[in-house]
Amino acid sequence: MKDLVNKKEIWTIKEVLMWTVEYLKRKGCETPRLDAELLLAHALGIKRLGLYLDFDRPLTDAERLQYREFVRRRSLREPVALITGKKEFWSLDITIRPGVLIPRPETEILVEVVLDEFRTLHNCSILEVGCGSGAVICAICREKPDIEVYACDISFNALHNTLSNTSDKGLPDRVHLFGSDLLDSVRKGPVFDIIYSNPPYIPSGLICSLAPEIFKFEPNCALDGGPDGLETIRRLIQMSRDRLKPEGRLILEIGDEQSEPVREIFELNDFSQIQTYTDLSGKIRVVKAVL
Repeated sequence: MKDLVNKKEIWTIKEVLMWTVEYLKRKGCETPRLDAELLLAHALGIKRLGLYLDFDRPLTDAERLQYREFVRRRSLREPVALITGKKEFWSLDITIRPGVLIPRPETEILVEVVLDEFRTLHNCSILEVGCGSGAVICAICREKPDIEVYACDISFNALHNTLSNTSDKGLPDRVHLFGSDLLDSVRKGPVFDIIYSNPPYIPSGLICSLAPEIFKFEPNCALDGGPDGLETIRRLIQMSRDRLKPEGRLILEIGDEQSEPVREIFELNDFSQIQTYTDLSGKIRVVKAVL
């Protein structure tokens, strides 16, 4: 790391990127080129494309020192999203604060499935359980400017992060936030047409085997699905049965190889028309069922 400061007085954008990519590779980062570009663009206050338009520009001492600190943090496996404070999701810049789950590309499948329901449902009531950063809400509201969404989370950090993102995107009047442990704060009765969630679904015993970026820096409560990974999903399906309208939809993101046990839980709770949806890698990522 000291080479970035002491090796020579002048470093161009190209030279800094080349050095950083090799350094992050040695530190075990899976996407060293992307990480280096995102961090440098953030340090310089420009878009990633701007790096390639000005490859030979030297960095100032202040820029180099700022970038060095970002690279140091990334070398300790801190996620880029926490260093830069933002993450792209559904072509939106989502603000990310410590203590919330960083949105993944595969969760865009959840957005697609929810949006598809509006082809047949109109003027429907919608609830997101576990809003996290607010990425999914922002994506859905951008695509459907005529809807309002209710959203809850047990975490104050998550609610604050969601409020920040919905406010930044002009959505606070369309998103109604409240604190709740799953559906504990939602009265029983036929209230919602759609309930959707990206719940914790990782088995407790596997948390420590996840990449350091996840198990060291992301909230355990958003990851840990209990001994079999299905504890939260089981509770949510049971509770949703008492809050959905007839023909209401429950849409869940799930983990690898969980589709069959989740299907069984749905069936035990009187849901039908169960459908699964795969992500770009071909893994079943989302399950939808109708009450």
